[in-house]
Amino acid sequence: MGGSGGYNACHCNDLRVVMSKRKLSRQQQWRVEKIQAERAQRAEKRDARDAEKLSAGEYGPEQPGRVMAHFGRTLEVRDADGTPVRCHLRANLEGLVTGDRVIWRAGQDGSGVVVAREERDTILKRPDARGQLKPVAANIDQLLIVFAVEPAPHPNLIDRYLVAAEATGITPVLVLNKTDLLPEGGGELGQLLERYRQLGYRVVRTTTANPDGLNALRQQLEGRTSVFVGQSGVGKSSLIDLLLPDETLRIGALSEDSRKGTHTTTTARLYAMRSDEVHDGELIDSPGIREFGLVHLDEQEVTNGFIEFHPHLGQCRFRDCRHRNEPGCALLNAVEAGKIHPERFTSYRRILDSLNTQA
Repeated sequence: MGGSGGYNACHCNDLRVVMSKRKLSRQQQWRVEKIQAERAQRAEKRDARDAEKLSAGEYGPEQPGRVMAHFGRTLEVRDADGTPVRCHLRANLEGLVTGDRVIWRAGQDGSGVVVAREERDTILKRPDARGQLKPVAANIDQLLIVFAVEPAPHPNLIDRYLVAAEATGITPVLVLNKTDLLPEGGGELGQLLERYRQLGYRVVRTTTANPDGLNALRQQLEGRTSVFVGQSGVGKSSLIDLLLPDETLRIGALSEDSRKGTHTTTTARLYAMRSDEVHDGELIDSPGIREFGLVHLDEQEVTNGFIEFHPHLGQCRFRDCRHRNEPGCALLNAVEAGKIHPERFTSYRRILDSLNTQA
C-alpha cells in the first residue's frame, strides 16, 4: 500500500531535534543569564502588582475559564459565555497550556489574571529541544489520526501513531480521508481498516468531494475536545478549514513533487465548533502536535501500545523476554495461534528495531 521500510522509519524522528555541540562563550553565557534575570525581575514586579490589586479588590470574583491560546506570560482565556479575554498569569503558575481549565478574575480594564489551574483529565506531551517531555495541550478527549488514500499510508506508519497515541492515555480514532479515491470494495486499505476496527479502534471515513463527506467525522467530534495528528499531505488543514468555516485558517498545499503538505498555523489554539452540524465540539490545532513520534518511548511503552498484546503480557516463560526467539514467548505463541496478526507483530518488531537504531 505504498511506502517502504525506510519511508516509514523516518517518521519516528518527527520530533527529534539535533542539539548544537557548540559551547557558549563566557560573554554569551553572561548575556543569557542577564536576560533570564531581567525576565524573572519583571515577573516578580508584575506578580507584586497583581497581589496589590487583588488585595485592593480591583479584580472581580473568581470564575472558571479555559485557555484558548498561550503567548508566553499572556493567555487568551474563554469565559463561561464563550468570550475570549486576554489574561496574564501569576508567577507561580508556570506550565499552563492550551486546553487547560483555569480559575481567573476579571480586571477593570477588560483584561484578567489567572489565579489557579484546575486538575487535568489528560495531557499531551512532546519532547523539547533538550529531549525532555513538555506538555503542549490539556484535557483532550480524542486524538484523530488522519491518513489518506493518497499519499498511500503504510501500515507501520499507522501503527506508530497508534502506539504514540496509546502512550498518552488519550483515545485514538482513525480517520481515513479522501475516500472518494478508494477503489470499489475498498481494496487493501479497506481490509486494513477492518483489521483495526476488529481490534476495537473507531474508524471514520471522510471526503471533501461531496457535501455529506464529513457527516461521520462531525458526529465523532460532537461534545469532545479533539486534536488532529498525522503525516503531512493527508488533508488535516483542509478538514479543519471546513469544520471551522468562520476561522481564517490557511490550507497547506499538497506538492505534486514531494507529496507532502506545508504547515500553516504556528500557535496551539483551541477552536469551538458550535454549528448546526456540531454542538459543543472543540479542536486544538498546532503544527507542533500534528506530527509526533516515538523517540521518547522505551521498549515496554511500545509493547503496551499494541492493545492486542495486553492479554498475553506477563505470560512469557522468562520475565525478561524480549519477544524475539525466546522459548515460551507468549506473544510468539499468540501469533502462531492466530490471536495476533503476523503483520502487526512484524510492525512491532520494526518499531523496536528503529528505537534501537536511534539510541
